[in-house]
Amino acid sequence: MSKFTKKKGNELPPISTASLPDIVFMLLFFFMVATVMRETDLLVEQNLPKADQVEKLKKDRSVFIFAGKPSDQYKDKYGDEGRIQIGDKYTEISNIGLALTEARGKLNPELQSSVVVALKVDDDTNTGLVTDIKEKLRELNMVKIIYITTPGNQLDN
Repeated sequence: MSKFTKKKGNELPPISTASLPDIVFMLLFFFMVATVMRETDLLVEQNLPKADQVEKLKKDRSVFIFAGKPSDQYKDKYGDEGRIQIGDKYTEISNIGLALTEARGKLNPELQSSVVVALKVDDDTNTGLVTDIKEKLRELNMVKIIYITTPGNQLDN
């Protein structure tokens, strides 16, 4: 009897899975680094006005109010009139206080007393809507307001 036996058939050897965890963690790390987390989904158009004196804003102590016409996907449902968005939903003027309280609650507790309201208003938005927002903020005693713009010169357009 011989000591060596031939393999029966031409079977492939099993695939080594030793490097599989390395590959999985490398892919996980890549997607963690490459993914951008979106804070809010814009429901309104945002063609911001231009300004030549612009400062960078820290986002940790501000609550954003977006104002403008509804985006193309929402025009059928909401029409062409200017709308207000706080967070991820439309808000009426009468509900701004409740929506701002909810948005303020998401900030750090030590920064909630010194909240700055940031208005991101579309170029074509009616001035009456902005005035209504400012009056409601004045009633709520939230008088620290900033306007978000894009760098540039308004006269160049």
